Amino acid sequence: MITATLTQELIDLSTFVNAVKSDEYGAVVTFAGDVRNNDGGKVVTSLTYEIHPSAASVLEEIVNEVAAKHEVGNVAVAHRFGPIAIGESAFIVAVSSRHRGPAFAACTELVDEVKARLPIWKYQVFADGSDEWVNCA
Repeated sequence: MITATLTQELIDLSTFVNAVKSDEYGAVVTFAGDVRNNDGGKVVTSLTYEIHPSAASVLEEIVNEVAAKHEVGNVAVAHRFGPIAIGESAFIVAVSSRHRGPAFAACTELVDEVKARLPIWKYQVFADGSDEWVNCA
């Protein structure tokens, strides 16, 4: 099972762990990118992700490409868009495989490739009244 999801809904790491777990695969590796309350020495008060219309197909392409390179069993990736509250997950990756090496390698590559290639922009508002757009996931 390989899934790639873009959503405005809450995403929960345990849901993704359960989706990739299997008696066939002994290793489960995860990554959760949660919205933090600071960036660059400033206090973040709100964060919103905006996506390009091609984002869903790009995410699916990345996930399938990386999964095919590694000996993995199940892969589930989700990235949120829209407003996301401080402390909530914005990006989750879960990978299962028979052994830890391929699971770690695939998880790391998925995080790096999504960050590099997904057409998504982060808009942050800071407590001092300033704001910024960041062209990364």
